[in-house]
Amino acid sequence: MTTLDTSLTRDATFARRAAHWRAKLDAIQAQEAQLRLGGGDERLARHRARGKMTARERVTMLCDEGSDFLELGLWVAHGFYEEYGGAPAAGVVVGIGTVHERDVVVVANDATVKAGAWFPLTCKKVLRAQEIALENHLPIVYLVDSAGVFLPLQDEIFPDKEHFGRAFYNNARLSAQGIFQMAAIMGPCVAGGAYLPIMSDEAHIVEGTGSILLAGSHLVKAAIGEDMPNEELGGALVQCDISGVVDHRHPDDASCLAKIRAQFAQLARPQRGPFARQAAVEPRHEAEELYGVMPVSRSRPYETREILARILDGSEIEEYKATYGETLICGTGWIEGWAVGVVANERSVVTRRTGTGAADKELQIGGVLYSEAADKGARFVELCNQKGIPLLFIQDVTGFMVGSRAERGGIIKDGAKMVNAVANSVVPKITLFVGNSYGAGNYAMCGKAFGARFLYAWPSASIAVMGGEQSAKTLLAIQLKNRANEVSEEEKEELLARIQKRYDEAMDPRYAAARLWVDAIIDPADTRRVLARSLAVVACNPHLPEFKTGVLQT
Repeated sequence: MTTLDTSLTRDATFARRAAHWRAKLDAIQAQEAQLRLGGGDERLARHRARGKMTARERVTMLCDEGSDFLELGLWVAHGFYEEYGGAPAAGVVVGIGTVHERDVVVVANDATVKAGAWFPLTCKKVLRAQEIALENHLPIVYLVDSAGVFLPLQDEIFPDKEHFGRAFYNNARLSAQGIFQMAAIMGPCVAGGAYLPIMSDEAHIVEGTGSILLAGSHLVKAAIGEDMPNEELGGALVQCDISGVVDHRHPDDASCLAKIRAQFAQLARPQRGPFARQAAVEPRHEAEELYGVMPVSRSRPYETREILARILDGSEIEEYKATYGETLICGTGWIEGWAVGVVANERSVVTRRTGTGAADKELQIGGVLYSEAADKGARFVELCNQKGIPLLFIQDVTGFMVGSRAERGGIIKDGAKMVNAVANSVVPKITLFVGNSYGAGNYAMCGKAFGARFLYAWPSASIAVMGGEQSAKTLLAIQLKNRANEVSEEEKEELLARIQKRYDEAMDPRYAAARLWVDAIIDPADTRRVLARSLAVVACNPHLPEFKTGVLQT
């Protein structure tokens, strides 16, 4: 192992960087506090007045006291559905909690947001929760309190493959694979949404507030003329004592959640994944120093090893081909005792050897994937699969090298090798976006499309096809193509500024999180804890398929 003795000093540059990113983090966390209020204080009070706990209170009572709830998708739907009053957190709380010391996926409808109705992004968020349960073999608990599909947008949520029905398809697959699903009907559960709890393995219902029915009273009256309130149509007594659809009924939320906790204590303990584990060792450097690592400008270089030194156990890494393909750092280490293979973009300028002589050198731009780096990355991913070591990708990548020299050197071939290896990797993959994530670099470094089990972003992260300045100039050139003699320099500058502003907004990590490109925006100082928790979760799946890459260009 090599100890990462970094050159980071607490000088004026460090202080300026730290102040900038702390301010950005404070702004993000203030917005997150608002998102956690759901429909707002007035609706929360109205919800409690009905004798119901809020979604977040239910989650807290379900999970072990004082345990760490890893919330995912808090930013989903941020900036969407404004014409309908918005949908904070897409009207559903999702995350990984601990129930009797075992990790459990929790999905809790927030009825203070449009009565818990499903928006298109609500559906996407619930499907993501089920995907996490499937991939990691985690039990899942649904705390249901939902009016069903948000009808004004029904055409965006009903019939397609990744729409509402996919949740029930996943119910069936989870159950068939022996992944336990528990449902608590704590509010209305109407129409197609009634299938979600009843396709779970076991279901509970709360008297007086919980109901489950294929058609509510208004629709029943319109359809067949029968006039009957929802409680008599499909309340707790009807669905538990008469129809037998539901397994257990309870007088209130608290007793329902207590019963679920008691039942989880009886679940058989699963096998764990075959991943290596040893005693944890704290890094030699403080996590708080991570605020001062990242430059304010995304184009400025920095030492990626300064990040690794504050995440890895003992600030140690066993580097792979350290003097080859140096714009990509590959190596193995430990995070809170879990073995991990690190694939990280080096953002400092490095010197590449081009021959045997001392003068046979050239500078390479940090954050760019050259042919050697891609070749090295592909082989390292293959090695980690051979050894059964989970992979951590740390992204600050501007893409693959371009130009005639790179093309003649086969950059597309080498890039394809890395993309192929990452796509076919069978060990768990976790991705952390710390800076740029542009173009095909996003794919090669395991962006959302490449099957990462979890994806996290720092406030400094930026995900786009290319950098803002390059994109703005490209878009400007396209718009001005047929107007070259009609636009003044002042108009060009104004148009460029508008394009740049719009593009910069799209490159903010909140934009990515709102669309579920990342699961959460995290505090850099909290990175080690979040990654360790994620590594523990991925170890819940004991199965490791055979690794194959298919045909590769050599």
